[in-house]
Amino acid sequence: MEKGNLKGKMKTLLIITNVDWFLISHRLVLAKAAVKNGWDVYVACENTGRAKEIEVDGIKFINFPLSRSGTNPIKEYRLYKRFYELYASLRPDVVHQITIKPVIYGSIAAQKLGILGIANAISGMGYMFTNSKIGLLQRVILYLMRMGGNKKNVSFIFQNNEDLNVLKENCILSETKSVNLIKGSGIDLEMFPFSEMNFSQKTRILFASRMLWDKGVRELREATEILKEKYRNKIEFVLIGKADDENRASVSAEYLKSWSDGEYVTWKGHVEDVFEEYKKSHLVVLPSYREGLPKNLIEACAVGRPIVTTDAIGCKDCVDENINGYKVPVMDSKALANAIEKLILNQDLMINMGKKSRMKAELEFDVKNVISEHLRIYQDLIN
Repeated sequence: MEKGNLKGKMKTLLIITNVDWFLISHRLVLAKAAVKNGWDVYVACENTGRAKEIEVDGIKFINFPLSRSGTNPIKEYRLYKRFYELYASLRPDVVHQITIKPVIYGSIAAQKLGILGIANAISGMGYMFTNSKIGLLQRVILYLMRMGGNKKNVSFIFQNNEDLNVLKENCILSETKSVNLIKGSGIDLEMFPFSEMNFSQKTRILFASRMLWDKGVRELREATEILKEKYRNKIEFVLIGKADDENRASVSAEYLKSWSDGEYVTWKGHVEDVFEEYKKSHLVVLPSYREGLPKNLIEACAVGRPIVTTDAIGCKDCVDENINGYKVPVMDSKALANAIEKLILNQDLMINMGKKSRMKAELEFDVKNVISEHLRIYQDLIN
């Protein structure tokens, strides 16, 4: 029986994104839940060595490497053909496409093949839209998204209203089946329980992110220099996350090593047990230029830590000003340093804001709600 015909066979879901570690951290729990709800689930992304962590509970893994930042027309067309060939071979009932390239090429391929349902997850419009200027490259991206995405068999999932409005203003959502606002990928509140702060040692400021310039790495370094003379023996900055060499906004390992002295600033690179890092911290910073809805700030909320971030798209949705943290202007290292200083001088304020962060996580970011919303979208698409 041909795939795509729901009569007499299990409904098939293909989740496709760029790389295995992103799928594991942001969507593996969703794939597992879909299996439990009767879906035959495939996951396609690049295998960087973690495929076995995805091949659980009956989930089937397909190695599908793709360049996240390439713009060479010939290579991009070949990538589109690979999407087409993958979808033609599987004939899934629903494809859940995460990040920009799967959304663009996957939607066009799925339309040509007559795939029943397309769920397009916009997890942030990326570095190309950080300055809000719509140039030639952005126009091409929006045109291609309109070609494959503005159809009655497509549901869009956004993490913030600003990204939703970009697509709405460019006529990409007028014909779609549904437009959904879901705050991030959610957090398992049991895996990230509230943790009391321990003030027996230095105040610990955590930056947990991929090491990209548009995450605010330069501004954070400038803020550490501003605070260094006054507080170097009282506070420490801990950076966790790898240098992402495939991203054109990547910060070099050499830059990070030159900044890290192992006492006042420590760059640890990739860390497996991120909960332990949050648990040992007293506040979390993310001076990013633009996000979808940053998972690291959701995790900080769950563990009960105050946050200093920017008023950028996505970031601002994780902080209620003066309630669970502070928001500062983008690219303003002085304001960033001032906000950090306000918190490190007041332990009671950090404790109170941390409790408010946990309350926000319970109200807004519970992964159980995120899962139920996605399963509803899948079902609506095949109805």
